[in-house]
Amino acid sequence: MKVISVLNQKGGSGKTTIATHLARAIQLKGFSVLLVDSDPQGSSRDWAAVNPENPVPVVGIDRPTIERDLKRIADKDYVIIDGAPQAADLAISAIKASDIIIIPVQPSPYDIWATSDLVDLVKQRIEMTDGKLKAAFIVSRAIKGTKIGSEVAAALEGYGLPVLESRITQRVSYPSTAAIGTTILDNEPESDGAAEIYALINEIKQKLI
Repeated sequence: MKVISVLNQKGGSGKTTIATHLARAIQLKGFSVLLVDSDPQGSSRDWAAVNPENPVPVVGIDRPTIERDLKRIADKDYVIIDGAPQAADLAISAIKASDIIIIPVQPSPYDIWATSDLVDLVKQRIEMTDGKLKAAFIVSRAIKGTKIGSEVAAALEGYGLPVLESRITQRVSYPSTAAIGTTILDNEPESDGAAEIYALINEIKQKLI
């Protein structure tokens, strides 16, 4: 079982969009998956509840015992954790449970500055695991046709964690598919949006090898 956490303690980073799409992409590739919603707001749970035929299993664990709880409930190939914003105890619990942490950051200086506390927690855990834990930033809600994504990537390098080459672009399709409890991968499987999700999955898998 591999555990991928999507964490950012600042709201609005695209965290739930990425988590739900990662879970569905892994499932479509033939692996079993569990999506864990550790955000007390329950956005991933709301997404699943909108569509009774949503194929992604979602459970809520919004208490700081994620690493212990997963050992009891997860017999899946992959677990995706949709992390909680502004909750250090939940973030620490998710970090402890993880094999890799993906930190989505919007192309904004405010979002870059807001990652510092989370990065410190992640780096502490990387040191404790002798580098076994992997972590990386992804530029989220990038605006197509602008250079700001690459500028953000350059700024993030100062934090000492890698920045994924993949980008998640600002698209109307993400909120519109979320509203009906599905994903771009289901509604627009041949689109550029679907391609960027699969590119992200492939890059994460390379990090896990």
